[in-house]
Amino acid sequence: MRRAAGDTVPAPVRRPKDRKARIALAGAELFCERGYHGVSVDEIAAAVGISGPAVYRHFPNKYAILVHATREVVGALLAATEEPAASDADGLLDELLRALAEVTVSRRRVAGLYQWEGRYLTPEHRQEFAASMATLIGRVAAPLRELRPELTAAQADLLVNAALSAFGSVTTYRTAGADTEHLLTRVARTLLRTDAPTVPPRRRTGVEDSPATGPVRPASRRELLLIEAMRLFHRHGYHAVAVEDIGRAAGMQASSVYRYFPGKADLLAAAYYRATDRLTGATTAAIAEASDPADALHRVVRAYVDFAFGQSDLVAVYLAENNNLPERDRHQLRGAQRLHVEEWVGLVRAVRPELPAGDARVLVHAALNVVTDVGRLGRFDRTAGYDDQTARLALAVLHA
Repeated sequence: MRRAAGDTVPAPVRRPKDRKARIALAGAELFCERGYHGVSVDEIAAAVGISGPAVYRHFPNKYAILVHATREVVGALLAATEEPAASDADGLLDELLRALAEVTVSRRRVAGLYQWEGRYLTPEHRQEFAASMATLIGRVAAPLRELRPELTAAQADLLVNAALSAFGSVTTYRTAGADTEHLLTRVARTLLRTDAPTVPPRRRTGVEDSPATGPVRPASRRELLLIEAMRLFHRHGYHAVAVEDIGRAAGMQASSVYRYFPGKADLLAAAYYRATDRLTGATTAAIAEASDPADALHRVVRAYVDFAFGQSDLVAVYLAENNNLPERDRHQLRGAQRLHVEEWVGLVRAVRPELPAGDARVLVHAALNVVTDVGRLGRFDRTAGYDDQTARLALAVLHA
């Protein structure tokens, strides 16, 4: 068919030059929101506004998107800290912290990618990511040790990790802006000035039981299934574990597992309800025993540290796998998590009445994140008072 005179030829649709970056960003946001296994390539494509096959022009599979997105996250942090202008240690440290806060807040929808979804990387890519993070930590630790020569290299690295954890907490709430950047920078400075914990040496026990399980196995089969499920979910991720794996770890057939739990999701939900109940009970008891708000705040921090160190597998799964809960349970349990945060917020404001509620909430999320991340760095080992030192860091955050 011939074109009528005056008809215009439509311009060819040009592929955006940054389409690969857009795909990676959309993938990272969806991975953080719903978990790596809860997202398909077609859903990533729909978020970008393209077809599924179009994604494969840039990435061979979903895993390649995860790798690229993870590199983008740490790459942005490295780029922001690559050429600081300050020459003195104090100015350099301040500049680095402000740069890290700005990048983390501006990319908060993807900044949490490294914390939980990174476990789905292959050992090769985990090693690559760890090397990049070591470079980043070293850039901040160098001026810190110049200002605080009494710190060992391990102590300086731990404090920097605590500061990065405070920045990373921005991924756990929705509203963030310039004020959040300033507040988190202040928190990071406070952490870097705090007495540094001594990381417990790695113990060679020859067994793979976590501190939460220990060598004693419970008499109840239901309890044993819960413990083994949490250990496996923590180590491999929820989607990589089958009911058969849980049964085998507990010394029973898969068919026996179904006598106690209808399915794997029910095991996960049972663990969440257990964690919520235990944490609520510990928090309530701590407040009831307190003599004043400051004492109550100290006690609830201590209670949370005891909970995290005593139930490390459960806590890790509690923080990482909520996207895999059945919807009815997810809604109810997230409400309970918010109530726990607000309990802390109320105590912080009772101790510091001049602090706006929004700022108190930022501090609470940062403190909770520091406890779990610093605890994980020390393998939740209570020897040499590492739990006490972790609690001290969390309290420093709340008073920043």
